[in-house]
Amino acid sequence: MSSSIPDDVWEKFVQDSERDIRASAPKEPSARARMVTERLRTMDEARAAGTGGGGKRRGRRKSAPAQPSPPEGWRTGPAWQDRDGRGSRRRRVWSAVGVVLAAALAVVAVNPSAALSWLPGGLGEGSGPSGGAQAASDAPLAPETARPGTAPSAAPADVPTRGKPFAGSPAARWESGADAIRLPEAKAVNGVPAARIEEALKGTKEFLVASNLDPAVLKGARPTKALDLVDPAEKDYLADLRVGLRQPTVKNDPVWTFTRFDPDEVELVGDVRVRGHMTVEARRATAGKAVVKADYTFVYAVARAGGDDAGDEVTRAVVRRSIEVEAVDPARFRAGEGHIWVAATDSEISNDDCREGDGVIRPQFFADRRTGPEPSGEARDPYDRSRELTGAEDDGECGVVTRT
Repeated sequence: MSSSIPDDVWEKFVQDSERDIRASAPKEPSARARMVTERLRTMDEARAAGTGGGGKRRGRRKSAPAQPSPPEGWRTGPAWQDRDGRGSRRRRVWSAVGVVLAAALAVVAVNPSAALSWLPGGLGEGSGPSGGAQAASDAPLAPETARPGTAPSAAPADVPTRGKPFAGSPAARWESGADAIRLPEAKAVNGVPAARIEEALKGTKEFLVASNLDPAVLKGARPTKALDLVDPAEKDYLADLRVGLRQPTVKNDPVWTFTRFDPDEVELVGDVRVRGHMTVEARRATAGKAVVKADYTFVYAVARAGGDDAGDEVTRAVVRRSIEVEAVDPARFRAGEGHIWVAATDSEISNDDCREGDGVIRPQFFADRRTGPEPSGEARDPYDRSRELTGAEDDGECGVVTRT
């Protein structure tokens, strides 16, 4: 019996069927897709293994798209305040953890291209700028001139890499290094001449740079320049700092003033992102005195020391410093030339293991979560600069941060 289907129609049917079969056949994931799948699997195993461990922090799971955990934790350091020539300290502590999305593994396995498009560093198609909205979100932020009213909005859900260490962080749009610390115009305040105000502003910036941006200090070297900036008349304060540098303790840890990492454990990746501002105010009820108030957040991307693989895990430590420097009318008060009078300091360190007294900040990676003290404080956003960095109510706490 002959077929009633014309030959040209039958041939088209066969061609269409072969094309559909090829399109729907399972495809071997690319080497890059396998790498990302393995990375996500390892992170999830690390999280599971850390359950119940001392360094484990709480987190939550979400459905796709895949994003790295809301991370790590925070701790806030002792504040030095000069009150009638005596110092007092406040201590708040924050440590760190993150959550890897289990759903990501299934997404990568089923559709590697779509999953990789969510990841940073050019791992997937479409990971670069793709239009005006993306370009606007990547634009650098205008300098901060006052405390913002709200926390920054959520950044794109990206995994940090050595190529893009600030992916997934608000700091991706922040300025880098000392140039990000801008000085307001120096004007006479409360009887303090403009020249003295300018000296105090410059000295405050130099102290922040020497304490938090000097490459040698970041690797654990002695912060000689920062110490030399402090007025020698602040004998108790300087003695405290020097003793802490020689022999750190829980009550006197230099990380509450100087940002220091262990170069045998981690290495910095890329530049340091900085955001904050300075203001000048009259010292209440005291003519001839003004105070420079500086509030800055420093974000450090780090990887494990000695690694050079593009697949190395990159994490971030977020350090916020608040410092008050006093400026005086030299006709009424003694003033040390070429030095600053540090009236108060306060600090908060996010993504740290909460083990105080060792003299360095120890950023946590996924595999580190099974050790360290159990968090006891509330969850906080380390990028929320709308809240004031003061308050003794957090003394001794080791809390959780929502992101790094």
